[in-house]
Formats: sequence, C-alpha cells, structure tokens
Amino acid sequence: MDRHIKLIIVDDHQMFREGLKFLLRETPGIKLIGEAENGKFFLKLLDDAKPDVVLMDISMPEMDGIEATRQALMKYPDLKIIALTMFGEENYYYQMIQAGAKGLVLKKSGKTELVSAIEKVLKGESYFSNELLINIISKTDKEKLLISDKTVDIKFTKREKQILDLLIRGFSTSHIAAELNISHRTVEGHKARLFDKTGIRNTSRLILAAMRHKWTGK
Repeated sequence: MDRHIKLIIVDDHQMFREGLKFLLRETPGIKLIGEAENGKFFLKLLDDAKPDVVLMDISMPEMDGIEATRQALMKYPDLKIIALTMFGEENYYYQMIQAGAKGLVLKKSGKTELVSAIEKVLKGESYFSNELLINIISKTDKEKLLISDKTVDIKFTKREKQILDLLIRGFSTSHIAAELNISHRTVEGHKARLFDKTGIRNTSRLILAAMRHKWTGK
C-alpha cells in the first residue's frame, strides 16, 4: 500500500474493540483513527475523522449499524463500510447490503481475512466471508429471500453468468474486462442488464442474490 488506510471501529462491546485494535495496530498500511460504541456516536465522529474504511457492528444501542451506514453513506457516498456480523443475523445481512455496506465479515474471522476484506473494499470490490456465504446458501426460508419468487427463475445468457461468477469471486469491473477480454463499457452494459432482469440496483446485493439462488450454476 502506498499510504495508510484510515480506519474506524464501531462496536458496542469495548472488549471486542480492544481485540480488533490489538489485531490491527501493527498491520502495515492501516491506521486506526477512531472508535465508537454506537452509530450515533460514530456519526458525530465521522466529520472530523474522515476514514477510508469503517468496521461496523450491526446490533448496537442508540443507533444500530444499519441506520448508521445509511446515514453515513448519504453524506459520504464513497465511504467503504464493512459489516461485522455473526451467524444467525441473516435478515440483518440483507439490510446492511441494502444500506450500502460493501462487505460482510464474520466476527470470528482472523486477521488475514479481515485485512483482505479491507483491501478489497477499498479497491471498489465487495467482500463476503466464504463461511457466511455458505451459510446463506444453505438457508431455504422464503422469508429470507432477497427478491420475490416471481423473479427467482430468471434466464441469463452465458456471458451474464460469467459476469455474475466473477462478481461473486470479488472481481472489479476492470478485472472482469481483462479476464474476459472485453471492454469496460461492455462489462457495465452486462451489469446494467443484470440489474434490469433482477430488479436489483446494488452490486453487493446482486452478489448475495446470485449466491443464494445459484444463478451461475443454471
């Protein structure tokens, strides 16, 4: 990394924050510039701190991570937010993605995965813990579907499936263009058609939907 990534930790458990700070304190390229115990305090901190990446807990008092993410991105749309979550919070996963979070990382993840997530979202990519994705895919409760049953059986072209597969693997638009030997504009055109077909307008949410409904395997 050419410069330090400025990072804020938002979590209502002090012991967890201390653990994260210890984990990341000696990591090259990452600079911890602040912490908050809830979303309300985080928003007050945000204007002065101006972080690159935020590690955001979901369930917190005063203001939860979903609302804090939504409000922060309304003001700073380029801010990269990674949700810190646990198993059993599936409904919250979807709400965090809808609010604009670029990644979901399990709280039990190790340092290597967390740093990888930070680096990926900073480059404009999405990141989801593999273990978490497997858990989402295994769920069949219709109340947790991202989209309506009417649009689950969508017919995709071979190229659209390729684009979806590469998005799931964390490729950015430029990386997809290079991998498939097509132009950046062509990739964006395919993504636009994917959004139209699915009714989804958020790349991260599209990735979750593709994983859940196994669109790339059809």
